[in-house]
Amino acid sequence: MAVAGNTPTASFLTKIGKMPSAGCRLCKIAREARGESTDGLADETHGHINSAGCEGMATTVMAAHHSIWRHQYDSMHAAQKPKSKLKFVTLDKESNMSTLWRREDFLRICSKEELAKKAQDIEVTIPVKNGQETWYNLDPGSFPVNRSWGRRPDGVAINEALKIVYILEFKRSIDRDEGFLEVKAAEAHEQHKSIIGALKAAAPEWEFEQINFVGSVVESDFYTKLKKLDVQEGKKDKLFADHVTQVCEAHNRVIASFLQQVQGGTRPTTEGSRENIGHNVHV
Repeated sequence: MAVAGNTPTASFLTKIGKMPSAGCRLCKIAREARGESTDGLADETHGHINSAGCEGMATTVMAAHHSIWRHQYDSMHAAQKPKSKLKFVTLDKESNMSTLWRREDFLRICSKEELAKKAQDIEVTIPVKNGQETWYNLDPGSFPVNRSWGRRPDGVAINEALKIVYILEFKRSIDRDEGFLEVKAAEAHEQHKSIIGALKAAAPEWEFEQINFVGSVVESDFYTKLKKLDVQEGKKDKLFADHVTQVCEAHNRVIASFLQQVQGGTRPTTEGSRENIGHNVHV
């Protein structure tokens, strides 16, 4: 359905005259449950239902995101060149900036105090987002630097010998719309511009680069990123194939959740369906 562009989203059904509005049905249900206005709903596109921005799909989408990325992250680490000096430092779980700067190897980049000062300068220029208002109102003065320390990259790799740090970000959401890859890459860079900007200002002798992996996998782009992360040449093909498989399987689970919810919440009756993927959806 994704390839053909006929996933029965409200956006698609509106185009073929089967629905009066392209607004997301699941976001509408969530807002109605909270007694909120349903004005200004996001269009229910294939990309929307595959993102955490869809209120009815957020739990399932985040589970899919973490499943794919942890497999990819561990696989890249296992496939590194034996003599590589690049170290993946968040293998067990994601770490926020505060946790990373308790490590000796990161403190050798710059002090926590210097990084906080540079981050403060950038964070004050970034608007307070929806959901952050309560946090901001508790202590507006310390909010910018606290938000900076709470930022959590999907992955981090460091090469102390070459003084290089890679900030890794994975965006599972996909769409067929023209320019979608560029949009998701821009979102990823915006998400971590505070981290990258503060690091460059605090440690100018180091190199800091963000590497983004997006759900719509482009082979040449994927291989270029694996090369930067010192993945062995002979293991790239298998790693790519495994990643595509993980993305497709997770996508199928997400679409199953979406279809179940918009079709009335009936549990699938396929023999052998046992895996709960969120929202009481079993596939």
